[in-house]
Formats: sequence, structure tokens, C-alpha cells
Amino acid sequence: MTTLQHAETSIRRVLRDHGRLGVDADQLSPDADLYQSGMTSHASVNVMLALEGEFDVEFPDHMLNRNVFRTIHSIEHALGELGAA
Repeated sequence: MTTLQHAETSIRRVLRDHGRLGVDADQLSPDADLYQSGMTSHASVNVMLALEGEFDVEFPDHMLNRNVFRTIHSIEHALGELGAA
């Protein structure tokens, strides 16, 4: 499994456990809008905290916005910028 595949698997697990999605995280397209799939702003904070623990990173203030957590791809991109994926 590549690092990117591992990152996506971990992100999906975090979303399943903390995202409060109305759909199965494993069935989502990497570009599916997580907010349209049921994730609330409150749940996105829980997702962010879980991702920080999972990947041993801290999201800086400039990344604390809705677009960073909108899709699995956007989360992967943000983690890549932090050197985690």
C-alpha cells in the first residue's frame, strides 16, 4: 500500500468514526462534498482533531476553514502540505 493509499484509508476511518456522515465513508468518491454528505461544522472539528492525532500533525490557523475539510482529496492535499501524506 502506498503512502497515499494509506492516507486515504486512514482519512476514511477518521470520517467513519468522527464525521457523522449520512453515508458510508468507504463508499464516497474522493471528491464528494463531505458537508453535503452530512458532516456538520461541529463534526469537522472532531475530524480535524482526530486527523491531528492520526497523522501527528497540527493544522495551522490558515488551514482551519471549510474548504480544507470539504473532500477526502482536499484533506489529503492539506496533509501533504503538512508533510504527513
